[in-house]
Formats: sequence, structure tokens, C-alpha cells
Amino acid sequence: MSRLLESYAQGAWFTAEDAGTPLASAVDGSEVARISSAGLDVAGMVDHARQVGGPALRALTFHERAALLKQLGLTLMAGKDEFYELSASTGATARDSAVDIDGGIGTVLSYASKARRELPNDSVYLDGAVEQLGKQGTFLGQHIYTPRHGVAVQINAFNFPVWGFLEKLAPAFIAGVPSIIKPASQTAYLTELVFRRIIETGLLPDGSVQLISGSARDLLDHLGGQDSVAFTGSADTAALLRAHPRVVEDGVHFTAEADSLNASILGPDVTPEDPEFELFVKQLVTEMTVKAGQKCTAIRRALVPNGQVDAVIDAASARLAGVVVGNPTSEGVRMGALASVEQRDEVLKSLRGLTKSAQIVFGDPDHVDLVDADHAKGAFLSPILLRADDKTAVEPHEIEAFGPVSTVIGYDDTADVIDLAARGQGSLVASVVTKDAAIAREIVLGLAPYHGRVLVLNSDDAKESTGHGSPLPVLVHGGPGRAGGGEELGGIRGVLHHMQRTAVQGTPDVLTAVGHKWVAGAQRTEGDVHPFRKNLAELQLGDTIVGGPRQVTRADIDHFAEFTGDTFYAHTDPEAAAANPLFGGIVAHGYLVVSLAAGLFVDPAPGPVLANFGVDGLRFLTPVKAEDSLTVTLTAKQITPRQSADYGEVRWDAVVTNQGGDPVATYDVLTLVAKGDDS
Repeated sequence: MSRLLESYAQGAWFTAEDAGTPLASAVDGSEVARISSAGLDVAGMVDHARQVGGPALRALTFHERAALLKQLGLTLMAGKDEFYELSASTGATARDSAVDIDGGIGTVLSYASKARRELPNDSVYLDGAVEQLGKQGTFLGQHIYTPRHGVAVQINAFNFPVWGFLEKLAPAFIAGVPSIIKPASQTAYLTELVFRRIIETGLLPDGSVQLISGSARDLLDHLGGQDSVAFTGSADTAALLRAHPRVVEDGVHFTAEADSLNASILGPDVTPEDPEFELFVKQLVTEMTVKAGQKCTAIRRALVPNGQVDAVIDAASARLAGVVVGNPTSEGVRMGALASVEQRDEVLKSLRGLTKSAQIVFGDPDHVDLVDADHAKGAFLSPILLRADDKTAVEPHEIEAFGPVSTVIGYDDTADVIDLAARGQGSLVASVVTKDAAIAREIVLGLAPYHGRVLVLNSDDAKESTGHGSPLPVLVHGGPGRAGGGEELGGIRGVLHHMQRTAVQGTPDVLTAVGHKWVAGAQRTEGDVHPFRKNLAELQLGDTIVGGPRQVTRADIDHFAEFTGDTFYAHTDPEAAAANPLFGGIVAHGYLVVSLAAGLFVDPAPGPVLANFGVDGLRFLTPVKAEDSLTVTLTAKQITPRQSADYGEVRWDAVVTNQGGDPVATYDVLTLVAKGDDS
């Protein structure tokens, strides 16, 4: 017998008590592995995640978790050849495997990178600006995100055994929430192999990741309000999970990515002579054949102007005729098998429903010429293109054949095509192929309420486009209605999904302590040592220097205008400046004010401050006129050590005031500061 897949529970590999259920190769029907979770203590897994994995992750900062993910991603990428070899048993070609394996590892690396760039080196994320709740500024509010003290249960589909779990794991890990991963059984042998290599790295804290190979048993019975479930699969299964008592009664956070009748729209401006026509047809065929059409983002409906239906069918059929189907490891094969014979039977069942109102114009459900494969043993199917002359028929807009199947449907005008796309009742993605930006806007705005993502494709962006069916780590993946109503990825949005947003009310000092970011009105410290003489270990939030006053003269304004070439009339023409209702006379350049302020706080000697790398949030509040005097108050606002460098980032709060104490400019100064021995 083949190997029995193991689960990874409570820090150890677990072997089921029975012989398990055989898992067959999609290519030749041979037994690849067996699977079972009989005897698995899922309640113990949940408890282990909460009691061991959660505290270990929460003890790390966002940047520390990101560093671990980066090492993990690089390690997996270096050893991906064995994943490719086993992936072929799922029916995947090398191109299909790249989408799944490289795509999944790439998502891990993307999250590691974004977390280091966009999240603080802390365990608290601040959401938005401080809200003033009282007139005197002593009572403030701040929204914060902190990791929930539960477990992220991730239930994945068969079609992406690697990407499916890595795209869910990465944001949960960055958030500081442990994961329990439950892959679909059909292709779980590939998930288990990748997961095994993850554990072998020894990089991730104990309890931060666990794996269920086989049935999830009574897993959801042990969840509560701090836990979450992210499900990818059929709408029927999603409905059952959504109705689970723990989800309904205990507030388990539930998201689903379910069925999706995605549409690709050929713009009414495109003719067969345009390059966009070829782009549309090529994309349609690609989405039908990559992963044998087993993608939740694949094109199920090709919506084209009535006058272009025949041309699209002819062009697509010609391309499909060149698609070689067979053993995914054989040279020249472009489309492999579906994941299982059972899955092929499900597609054929759906196809019978579609042909009630549509006719097959390319392909044969009962036969396909194969290379190095036996139709009787493998889960092979011809690409099938249908034509629905009745655009109002129910079937094309309700039945999803989860395989290499798409239907061409004609439309009258832009309003009509928007309505047809909406008949899918909510989809993950739509694409619009057009060379007209105005048409693109009209259709995009019509599609947006019904779709999680919209791709506009033309000859200008085609070379760089990642395509209709490619979810990206930085963009949201999910859709309303039939598509499940959930949302994953989306960069840092995917991290925040696993965290609790809380409104904290208190004094400026309290909010500074909670958020590790100095808040205006909190305590300042003016010492004998200039803050620029302190390294990262010595510097404290609230360390302040006050510089000035410095009088601004008319000669300063004239010199700055001549030196920079900024001779805007408010700085150079007394009569015109006087007529301006905002100024009433000659005023100093805003950038002159900022430059003079820098001269009031900069310590010129070499020291811990290595560089100024930017200014954020610059606002000019009150005009500065000749003979006004400027004072600047600079306060250490946020201190962020970098994990992989001998320096960190310091954000300084800068307020420039005039002789009357009125703020004339506010902004944040960003510097790189050397670490000390204790940083």
C-alpha cells in the first residue's frame, strides 16, 4: 500500500488509527497515498494553538514574524523541485504547478516584504488618526488592532493544494494568530509534503501551524468568538459551515470563497482587426486550459458584442485546436487532467445542465486525443466551448462547470453587458478588454458592486498584466453574493482580518503608551543632550528640542525666490499679493519656512543620525510674512528598529509656530538613526 498521510498536531506528527482512504493519481489512476484522521484529537489541536502557538506568536513583533516568513519562503523556493514532481499527480502541467507552487511561495515572500515596509516593528497596529474627544485635548481616542487570542482554521479546496494554504497562512502568521490547515483530501498529498518541509525548517514557533490530513471531524465544535474560519470551496458547503452553531451563536469569524461565474467582456469598440481582439481570445483560451479550468477565477462566460460572436468562436476554436492534452510531464502537453475522475464526472454533470440552453461549438465531452495517457485511467477532458444564443437563459448564469468549460454569450450594448455580468449573482473577478478608457469606466463602475476584482486589459498593459485569473497578494481576493461574500489577501488588509479593532479612549500619555507612538499633548522631555546625539537605544518617545526664534526677512524671501526660481506672485509682487484674499501681502515660501525650521533643529556634527529620508503630512497653516519670527518644536514620535540593519527609523513630530504661538506648519520628519548596543 501507499503511504498514509499524517497530520501535524500539538507539535508532533500523528498517524491515523485505520488504513485510510486511497488517493488516486489524476493522470493514471494509480494510488498516490492514503488519507485518514481517525483518532485525531482536534480539540487538543485547538487548545494547543491557543495556549502555545498564540502566545509564542504574540511575543514577536510584526517585523520578527515577517523575518521568519521570509526565511521560510526562500527555503521552500530552493526546494520546490520535489513539489513540482509530486504536483504532476494532481494533473498539473509545469505551467499549472508554477501558478500553484511558485504563486504560493511568492505570496509568502510578498507578505514578508509588505509587513516590513508597512507595519511597525511592534505588536500593535494603529488605525487612522487620533480623534480629539474633548475641547482641551486631554481626552482622546485612537483605534488600534491587536491579534485575536484564537486560532485561524483554514479549509482549502483541491485545485490549489499549495497556494491555497500558503495565501491564508501568511497573513494570519503576520497578524500573530496560529493556523490549523485542513486541505481537501483529493490533493492533500502535495499539501502534506510542503507542510512537512515547513516543519523541518524549524523556523516557526511551536503551535503556530498545525495540519489535518483527512476529515476535520468535530473541529468547528471547539471554536469560539476569538477564532476564525476561512473556507474555499462550494457554495453548498459554505452555507453548511456558515450555519454551524458555533458560527451563529458564538460569533466565530467566518469568510468564504465559493462558486463564481466570472465573466470576460469584449468591449463594443473592439473589432477583429484590433490587437485587443486577439488579447481577448488568448486570455479566454488560457483561462479555460490552465489548471484544466479548475480555478475559481477562470472565465466561465465570454460576453461579446452580438456582431462579434461568430468571430470570437472561430478564433477561440482555432486556438483550442492547438491545445495538446495528456500526461502533464510529457513534452508539448499544455493541459493535463482534472484533479480526479470524480471531479471530471461533476464537470460533465454541469455540462449536461449547460447544454439545455447552449450548444457545444468546440470539443467533445466523450473524447479527447491524449499524449502519453489513457482516457480510461486518467481524469482527462477536452476543452469545451459553448454558445448560448439565448442570453436570458438561466443555465449559463447559474451553472458553474468547474473545468475547461466556457460559454460565449452575445450582448447588445454596455448597459446590457453590465446586466448580463450581474446575473452571475456575484463573482470573484471580471475582465474588460477595450481600448476606450471611457467605455472602461462605464463598464467597471457597473461591474464593481458585483465583483471583488476587475481587470481592464488592452494593448498598453498586456505585456505586464498578470491576467484575468491571477489573484495577487496586494489585491483583495473574494467577491459578493454567490462568490461567498468574503475577502482574503489585499496586502495588509488580509493581516488586519485576523486582528481585533478596538477604540481606546484616554489621555495623550495613555495613548502614547498603548500605541508606542507619541501623541500631541503627551509628556515631552527637553534634556541637556540634543536628541540627534542619541542613538536608537538611548532615544525615547517624547524627547524634544525647541529651536528659535528666527526672524524671516524680506531679503530671505527675495533670495529664496531668485535662488530656487519659485517666483510665484505671492512671494514677489506686492500689489498682486495684497489683492490675494488669503495673504494680503508678500508671504514667505512654504518650503522656505521648512528649510529655516531645519536650520533651527539640526545638529550639524556627525553622530547617530545618518540621514533624513523624507517628510510626511506637510501642511502650511498660517501665512508667514516678512519680519515674522519662527520657532520649531521637534519631538521623537515613533521609533522603529530595522531587523536586518544596524540602524532604525525615527519619526519626528515637527511644529513651526510664529511669534504669536500660532502654528504655521506641521509635518513629520523621517530619519535613519544608528542603533546602540541595546537596540
